[in-house]
Amino acid sequence: PACVLGIDLGTTSVKAALLVGAEQGQVVAGSCSRETQAHASSLEAGPQGMEQNVRRIIRALNECLAALPQQQLQKVSHIGISGQMHGIVFWKKDKGCKWTECGTGPTFEPEEVSHLITWQDGRCGPTFLSSLPLPQSHVSLATGFGCATIYWYLKKSPDFLKSYDAAGTIHDYVVAMLCDLKKPLMSVQNAASWGYFNSRSKSWNTDILKKSGFPVHLLPEVGDPGSIAGSTVCAWHGIPKGAKVGIALGDFQCSVYSCLTERTDAVLNISTSAQLTVSMPLGFQPPETPNPSSAITYFPYFNGDYLAVAASLNGGNVLATFVDMVSRWTEELGLQVQESAIYTKIIKAALDQNDSKLSIHPTVFGERHMPEQLASVTNIAVSDLSLGHVTRALCRGIVENLCSMLPVQRLMETGVRRVLGSGSALARNEVLRQEVERIFPFPVVYGKDVDAAVGAAMVM
Repeated sequence: PACVLGIDLGTTSVKAALLVGAEQGQVVAGSCSRETQAHASSLEAGPQGMEQNVRRIIRALNECLAALPQQQLQKVSHIGISGQMHGIVFWKKDKGCKWTECGTGPTFEPEEVSHLITWQDGRCGPTFLSSLPLPQSHVSLATGFGCATIYWYLKKSPDFLKSYDAAGTIHDYVVAMLCDLKKPLMSVQNAASWGYFNSRSKSWNTDILKKSGFPVHLLPEVGDPGSIAGSTVCAWHGIPKGAKVGIALGDFQCSVYSCLTERTDAVLNISTSAQLTVSMPLGFQPPETPNPSSAITYFPYFNGDYLAVAASLNGGNVLATFVDMVSRWTEELGLQVQESAIYTKIIKAALDQNDSKLSIHPTVFGERHMPEQLASVTNIAVSDLSLGHVTRALCRGIVENLCSMLPVQRLMETGVRRVLGSGSALARNEVLRQEVERIFPFPVVYGKDVDAAVGAAMVM
């Protein structure tokens, strides 16, 4: 039987999953994950910038595919690709990549391509954002959004933009290279997350953008999620030439798609960031203008549906920051401990502490609706200063922060009957799972670490 390949290009890792049809529906025949280790320093934006090396991301993608069973890859008829929606990468249309031979057949390598400026990028501060024209969109503009980043280059480093004639998310780039698209194609899901996009009319705010000198030629064409972008122009790691490639999708929507079966389900996703979501009623349309102080965003889903999402900037990245802090402290004390060992030890220590009086508000990265809000620790008692107490309180804080954005009471009012947990941080951290079960008064069911990749394949 034919196989479907799902790929998710995440902030810290690339994941791939092969789905085959079986009597009980589609089943995962193989999956793989590789860390990208692609962090790159930003010359123009300095410490506020968050950039990644695209070559390293594609290298991780190639390693992922090389690790999947070759005989299955040769049966792939469709490819679904998801990734982080807000980020942006620039490239030259005719020099975006070059195809070369590797151990598993032809593959492409990035050529004239910029760094990926990720969704975590902080160069567009509140003052800069307030200087930009108001979008005609239901989504408030925020730093890390593709269009905001283009504006930043337009005002701070216009020569940079002259080097490129195409732009998209990292997964739009991969689709464009596989299908040799002359103009990038982007799904409504990604476009809404770039800013200056009207989801009702499915069009960019070109009039508003042109008036301010925005380079509208860089904006991709937009299509419906679930549609086909093109076919592979070359065999790729054994995948036949001519395999259908779907338009690139939002990683969050794909994570939800992989597990959401009932409208009475809420989905909790904790990866690098964190989201809590519920389905909006059929026929729902988002408001014409955003409410900048609202913690809820409406994400385009599939078939014209929308999700109400509490999208927090603080998830697994908060724990990673905590581990980094502990690692630096031990280094300053003249000791060397691997970060992976610190993770294992703090989680074990927290499992030994059933409770903690400490209260940690973990918004170390702020939130889009409150960019200036920072983290805080209160209720500090001598009895609760162990690593176990602090880790337990931190995990609880991550979940409580999400619930402050989309309260449990509201979930009950919308008829939610269970919570579906997904994402790498939840999959790997038992303490987080315990706190989820403590806070939500519903049954909780967990998915896999490769949810977004599986969802991207299922859409196909």
